[in-house]
Amino acid sequence: MDRTWCRKRQKFGVLAAAAGTAFSVAVPGLAGTASAAGPPVTRAAPPASARAEASAARANARWLARQLGADGTLRNPNGGTLPDHGLMIDTLFALRAAGEGRLADPIAAYLDDGKHATDYYTWDGLVPNQGYDAVITGGAAAKVLVAAEASGRDPRRFGGHDMVAEVQGAIMRTGPDKGRVSDYSKNPDLSSSVYNNSNMFGQALGVIGLAGAGENDRLAIDALLSQQCSDGYFRIFFDHTSDNTRLSTCDEDKASGKSAPDGDATAMSLSALLAARKAGATGLDGPIGRTVAWLKGRQAAGGGWGGGVSTEAPNTNSTGLVVQALADAGDAKDAVDRGTAYLRSAQVTSADAGNRLADQVGAIAYTPEQYQSARDSGITGTDTWVRAGAQASLGLSQVGFYDLAKGKVPGGGDGGDPGDGDGPGGTPPPGGGGDGNQPSRPGGQLPLPKPRPGASPPSVAPPSGRHGSPAPPPGGGNGGGDKRTANPQNNPVVTPKQTQAQAALPDPAGRLGSYLAGKLVDGDHIEVTEGGRTYVDYDATADVVFALRSLGEQPVAVTRASRFLLTPESVKAYAYGVPYEKSAAAYAEPLAKLQLIARFLQFEPAAPADLATTVAGLRDGLARLRTPQGRFEDTGSFGSADTSVRRQAWAILATTAGASPGDAAVPLRVLLGSQCTDGAFPAVLGAATCATGDVTATAAAIAALNAGPRGGVDGVGDASAVQVAARL
Repeated sequence: MDRTWCRKRQKFGVLAAAAGTAFSVAVPGLAGTASAAGPPVTRAAPPASARAEASAARANARWLARQLGADGTLRNPNGGTLPDHGLMIDTLFALRAAGEGRLADPIAAYLDDGKHATDYYTWDGLVPNQGYDAVITGGAAAKVLVAAEASGRDPRRFGGHDMVAEVQGAIMRTGPDKGRVSDYSKNPDLSSSVYNNSNMFGQALGVIGLAGAGENDRLAIDALLSQQCSDGYFRIFFDHTSDNTRLSTCDEDKASGKSAPDGDATAMSLSALLAARKAGATGLDGPIGRTVAWLKGRQAAGGGWGGGVSTEAPNTNSTGLVVQALADAGDAKDAVDRGTAYLRSAQVTSADAGNRLADQVGAIAYTPEQYQSARDSGITGTDTWVRAGAQASLGLSQVGFYDLAKGKVPGGGDGGDPGDGDGPGGTPPPGGGGDGNQPSRPGGQLPLPKPRPGASPPSVAPPSGRHGSPAPPPGGGNGGGDKRTANPQNNPVVTPKQTQAQAALPDPAGRLGSYLAGKLVDGDHIEVTEGGRTYVDYDATADVVFALRSLGEQPVAVTRASRFLLTPESVKAYAYGVPYEKSAAAYAEPLAKLQLIARFLQFEPAAPADLATTVAGLRDGLARLRTPQGRFEDTGSFGSADTSVRRQAWAILATTAGASPGDAAVPLRVLLGSQCTDGAFPAVLGAATCATGDVTATAAAIAALNAGPRGGVDGVGDASAVQVAARL
């Protein structure tokens, strides 16, 4: 459910952002009185017709719980010290709705008792102890409020904060965003740093959370209703009138193409309207009826639903949200039954005992097709299955968000197999299964991030024929090996005859993403000219991939450029100096960058089948360049004789991302030992004490230090080193 709130990470260091947030890090006005949440209310057992779905939901809940760390956290696939808070809360919702609430207790304890909720809904988790706890991400605060309520904990004292008040404070009372659950700063001095990225998913959760607390907010409800088009659907993004005096409506922006239907936003908005009505809000029958009718009319022949633009194809994420909302609304039994059949056709059952999924009973794939493929290959990219299952489970349990917030959830189940009597994967959906689903873009929050648009193998064009073509001849540049990459200022970039950039929002990130993707020749690489010849600039291509990942833009370009760089021929040209080196050679910075790019890609359905082998080769190649003293040094005629801070930083990032991040401890100590008197870092690692450092090298060093443990490395205070350097 994480489709908001990723862009706040990009304000704290260009290189850290270019590493993909990499390792610093990335879905009513009636009165009432909120009280501390009491014990959960156990609902009556479901009728016989619903028992199979309830059993399937419990099986998925138990599988999801096995993916949690001992402290209730889920690893962030982007790396870094912060866990994936949004996905943890989605998992909490799934476990509670399935009647397996005890399995969700570690998540609630981490957020509440451990006081980590603010790591998620403020910027303090990204930049600790610097005053950024005053910056509130409205949608995340709303999600935490619903998590507190669903956990049976006191939302007025969750993680040491009044989450009801936090959400109420995020609703703008005047101005162009009146009624919008917003991102904002309590500290006026930081307001200029905050861009209001909130969308309809955060809005819906805000309405749900306040309804659950008995504090319907009419302004928030009306702002939500303004984003419903007369057809019945909701759009995902807010916009403003041309004079910027108020939020524009969905119908007003139809002509300009800003009001595309979004199935996920529509399902979440329906859940919000139902919650508000149950909490006493009036005048919602008409909007609810139109929403139900639109959703029923959008069900695919196979029983599933898709999401919004670029996520239209059916998938279990979107289907779970829609089924949950329609079941809560009522008068949609046929659609709900067909939807749950679609969900169960993508679930692992005991019937898979003889294949590669034998030990994954309960897991739910993103599509039935992915499930069928995994029976032969096993699960690759567990993160995708966790995201799919957490949302799909809501459709199987059919507990509405209002009941979830009020603790009206099933009791413990009998532990039955989800596929009892149904054969592999449960009952196939009517119409023969999925409809050519194309997994879709993650984003940052409600609903759950989905795989990037165009990321499924059938929809991603193969790498262009230029992969493996020579890089510019070795000359005086600034690549990973300084002798082998031509100076980009002297090598004009080739402008493609036709851009393959995707359409994007007209905000700064969207415009920058479109510009960068538009420079990719054939949609997957950068080319430069030198001496009348054209060459592939692998290093610039890698930097574009990191930049687009940090922006959260142009997912198809990211996937295609990543696959271009990771072909064996491109790896040889970029990291091993082919065809210029006449003997064995290897370059540390390219190996590190390629490893990071590969590790990002492995979480996507577009990942090549042999990607694990590629990652291992890149990891081992980089490790061979590490000296006993912890430095990373190029080999070959055109490798750099110097040991640059930038190369060391990239190598540390890649090492930290590996299976044994502790291997980065010694290289980190080498990096820390080079810090200059003024707190910055020099361009080149050296034993001599330096008085002043280099800005670019310092940015690289900060990214590497942020990737390490917060408490320091072997007693060296890297946290304080980051703070000193960041103030320069």
